[in-house]
Amino acid sequence: MRRWRRTALLLAVCGAVGTGLLPQAAGADRAAGVGTAASVIPIAGLERPVRMVVDRWGVPHIYADNTSDLYLAQGFNAARDRLFQIDLWRRRGLGLLSEVLGPAYLKQDQAARLFLYRGDMAKEWESYGPDAKQAATRFTEGINAYVDWLKRNPEAVPPEFRELGYAPARWSPEDVVRIRSHSLAVNLTSEVDRARAVCAGGIGVDPLMRELQPEWKTVVPDGLDPCALPADVLGTYQLATQSVVFQNGQVRTVPEPPGPALSEGSNAWAVAPARSTTGRPILASDPHRVMKAPALRYITHLSAPGLDVIGAGEPALPGISIGHNGTVAFGLTIFGVDQEDLYVYQLDPGDQGRYRYGRGWERFRTVTENVPVAGQGAQPTELSFTRHGPVIKVDRERNLAYALRTTWLQPGTTPYFGSMKYMRARNWNEFTAAMRTWGGPPENQIYADAAGNVGWVPGGLAPKRIGYDGLLPVPGDGRYEWDGFHDGARLPRSYNPAKGIVASANEFNMPENHPLKVGFDSWASPYRHDRIVEALSAKPRTSVADSTALQSDKVSIPARRLVRLLAGIESDEPSTARALELLRTYDGVTSADSARAALFETWFTSHLEPAFAREVLPENVARQIFIHDPLLLFDAMDNPTRWFGDDGTAVRDRILRTSLAAAYDELTGRLGPDPATWKWGDIQKLTFGHPTGKDVGPFPRGGSWHTVEASNYLPVTYAPLSGPTFKMVLDVGAWDRSQAINAPGQSGDPRSPHYRDLAGSWQRGEYFPLLYSRAAVELNAKDRFLLTPRG
Repeated sequence: MRRWRRTALLLAVCGAVGTGLLPQAAGADRAAGVGTAASVIPIAGLERPVRMVVDRWGVPHIYADNTSDLYLAQGFNAARDRLFQIDLWRRRGLGLLSEVLGPAYLKQDQAARLFLYRGDMAKEWESYGPDAKQAATRFTEGINAYVDWLKRNPEAVPPEFRELGYAPARWSPEDVVRIRSHSLAVNLTSEVDRARAVCAGGIGVDPLMRELQPEWKTVVPDGLDPCALPADVLGTYQLATQSVVFQNGQVRTVPEPPGPALSEGSNAWAVAPARSTTGRPILASDPHRVMKAPALRYITHLSAPGLDVIGAGEPALPGISIGHNGTVAFGLTIFGVDQEDLYVYQLDPGDQGRYRYGRGWERFRTVTENVPVAGQGAQPTELSFTRHGPVIKVDRERNLAYALRTTWLQPGTTPYFGSMKYMRARNWNEFTAAMRTWGGPPENQIYADAAGNVGWVPGGLAPKRIGYDGLLPVPGDGRYEWDGFHDGARLPRSYNPAKGIVASANEFNMPENHPLKVGFDSWASPYRHDRIVEALSAKPRTSVADSTALQSDKVSIPARRLVRLLAGIESDEPSTARALELLRTYDGVTSADSARAALFETWFTSHLEPAFAREVLPENVARQIFIHDPLLLFDAMDNPTRWFGDDGTAVRDRILRTSLAAAYDELTGRLGPDPATWKWGDIQKLTFGHPTGKDVGPFPRGGSWHTVEASNYLPVTYAPLSGPTFKMVLDVGAWDRSQAINAPGQSGDPRSPHYRDLAGSWQRGEYFPLLYSRAAVELNAKDRFLLTPRG
């Protein structure tokens, strides 16, 4: 009760009109080579003064005399700009929401705690390199220092804390690495979907759902009943991994949009000096993630003796994961390693606390934790685990239990924290050595260095499965196990290829007949990658401006292919005829102001793909496939008799005509009868949603699932799922000429001028200079801070 009185007093005096920035303090910092005063902030724990310059675009450049102070200052600054975001991230991940938000969050807290790392902490810290633990320790000390600073300066507390009625929490170093429920892994959902499809239509429907890469034929594991999965088998998993939002005047959790597992991806590429107008490598990277306010990633410049690195990272982690260190540049995309398995257990009929393993019964391991709940005190919670992982469902009627086995509960798999190793690399050998032990999420790294080299190296903890392929759930009785993990050095790589281009867009990129089968259904369609290579190959030399333009490229290869197919289609049906007239001259560019893009995307995702699925799959299976595989669709369109029988061409043409008519009629209902007024951006709109409603937008959105400027959206509603909010193009070696953008802004504090200042530029495809040299930073300084040791 005393703590709540103190919290209430703190929040009562918080002003609603704060700036979100540290206030000016007495004293001037003339040592930075500039004449303006700096805010002087005493901080407990600093060994030496640290200078921080925030440029005009909200990027902090932090200069310290040692890396220990550097990471403390990074934590302090992350809290300064993103405190509510990282505080909510910590509470959601650790299962501490109900401590401040009440009993409605108890179930989510219980679910989240199932996915905390519970292994050997010494191995965990060791996995990230020799200074990882110190970096996390100092980083969290910096967060705590800012929390302490807020107690002395309550007017600067972010407004969300006042609205929700609680104070920001203090951190421990383990908080950085124990939270795993935000990891990007995709196979669990597809295993369940595949099992349900097999239940409905037999194993023969599997090749009709998604093209497996490499080519593969799966079988139902011996002992698995694919019809035994309960409807809510993934309920706990989804609860543990969903976000927290504000709605209808109260904070509560709501399910994420029911998007497909592959809705998040990325692009990255590099061109060699011989293909560059600069005579230096150019490296580009634009991750595609959920688009919210504040932005998922945060751009930071960290400079101390032995480390001078700039780029984007997770705001709750020390270091950066996408950027450069003055010698080596790096950008990433997700690599399609299957890192999840669903295990099904037969329970002992006489004792449901035991499950079948081998020839006997094994008891569930249970952990009892007291979850603090506002107004109710500590609530005892029992968490159950098998030898394979956390129990996510118990079906007592069928006498079955289900548990998740995943690599992201292994040491060294805290998402992106492995960058603590590679961000110090000085050459290709050091970089690939760091990627050899990369845990998660599985990544393609695109590499370039100031010596003129470019390369591609993937990494990710890949299980060695015994006797099964990971495409369906398996019995947990000991017949289907992992025999450790593949050595990352056995993964393919490319260094200075003859063509002078390396590129990745989540496509299947394992060489033909490669002995490692790391995954079969976690790859994106190839169209973004193909368009990147097409555009980069179209010129003998490419520039930084060419790469920024390519990151905004909205050419749809599927649209170009289907438009060619429509050339031979005729129809007397009015809606079909009008649709054909409109699309026959479509160039495939999915710009926000395009009527043809509005028709094509409505047709392709909401009508053509479902119509194709209904033709080749049992009706109940077709209904449950959310996004259909365009590779299969195009194969059917090009080879109709193989797919539809002797009258396949007629069947294909019927599908095209009827789906076109349905799409045209839908758009008429949405946008009116005159196609001249239709715009794709009037259907597809983006709002950067904030947990407590401080949204940015809406903006009309161009692009699609298959364009370089990716815009993954829900069919029918067209609500955006993900896209590139952080973009970076590096002029390798002439670093100040590099470009970046981070939407909607660098700050997470709605009172800050940097909360939404980049959203308009991002929407227009504009960038700001990603400054690196001290001279360039000082010329573009907006705010300066001097962090001093506090006695």
